[in-house]
Amino acid sequence: MAKMTDKKPAKAKAKVKQKASTTAKKAAEAARHKATAALVPEVRQPGVERRKNHPMRAKDGHMQVLLTHDVPHLGHPGELVKVRPGFARNYLLPQGLATFATPHNLRIVEKHRQRLRALEEARRADLLNLAAQIAQRSLTIEANANAEGHLYGSVNAEQIAAALRTDSFPIEADNVKIEGPLKELGLYTIKISLGQDVDTEVKLWVVPTHSEEAAS
Repeated sequence: MAKMTDKKPAKAKAKVKQKASTTAKKAAEAARHKATAALVPEVRQPGVERRKNHPMRAKDGHMQVLLTHDVPHLGHPGELVKVRPGFARNYLLPQGLATFATPHNLRIVEKHRQRLRALEEARRADLLNLAAQIAQRSLTIEANANAEGHLYGSVNAEQIAAALRTDSFPIEADNVKIEGPLKELGLYTIKISLGQDVDTEVKLWVVPTHSEEAAS
């Protein structure tokens, strides 16, 4: 009997230890679950922390997209426009006409615009220099005319542009602005439009064609 009474306390102690161990495991598991649950809302809750490439939405429910091509009645490449989500997902995005207006894409577009502005400024500086050079020159074009100075033919924009190209100026007929063909001998002031709102003028002499009879 003495041996049996010795075993009961040992079993009781083992049960207590096992129970304590189980309780400790449950407490640890509950603590881990609580910690994980506390983190989930912080990561997944909408609007708490936007990712870098999260598409931007307007407050009225429209979606903002960046156009990559010309879209009639909507805009040009590089423009940020607001459209309905269905129109963006079903047409613009699948057709490659637009891309998501993410902060990352907006930064890329802004850098591209800065490069274009720098190129435009350099181009404008070149045009201003060209305009100054043209303004210092004068042209002479010979034409057949009668005694009163009326031309048998006329002097047109293409002839004026050709004369400028002969002097190494890259001018086309579209750059020459005259109201109509010139039909008389004389001195003319011809407007030359170079683009980017850069205009200049050149003096043009229309003189009679030199002939051996006139020389004698």
